[in-house]
Amino acid sequence: MVYFHKMMRSPVGELKLIASDRGLTAVLWDYGESDHTPVVATSIESNDHPILLEAEKQLTEYFEKKRTTFTLELDFIGTEFQKKVWHAMLTIPFGETRTYGQIAKQIGIPDAVRAVGGAANKNPIPIIAPCHRVIGASGKLVGFGGGLQNKSILLQLEDSRRNPTLW
Repeated sequence: MVYFHKMMRSPVGELKLIASDRGLTAVLWDYGESDHTPVVATSIESNDHPILLEAEKQLTEYFEKKRTTFTLELDFIGTEFQKKVWHAMLTIPFGETRTYGQIAKQIGIPDAVRAVGGAANKNPIPIIAPCHRVIGASGKLVGFGGGLQNKSILLQLEDSRRNPTLW
């Protein structure tokens, strides 16, 4: 499989978009704090790949508060369990949150709360597969591969009335 990438600026920092010809494969934070292993080993820079252009367009609209849902083909790379979690996150409506426990119940494994958290942390397509909408049972923001500050920014972008606590 051949993968392509392009960079885009956003309110949460520079993002690296990666796609195959089947769909968007990753939205990566461009800083060294992430413990994510690379989603793909190599990719070719492309500023005109149609999936990357559409992903950039839809993300830009999202950040400008002009889009509440994404209509991109996604090409998740992960285990079957991770893909179940990521697909469950896709069902969380804009401006709403779910707990890790609720996601575990949704995928039919109610005791897998920690495993759901681990899968959410490894989500290769954040923002679009909205792991930022998954919060701790207490309502606090916990665990986010893009950093808790960015999680707070994304939640506030989706609901200006919300003021989530970081700790």
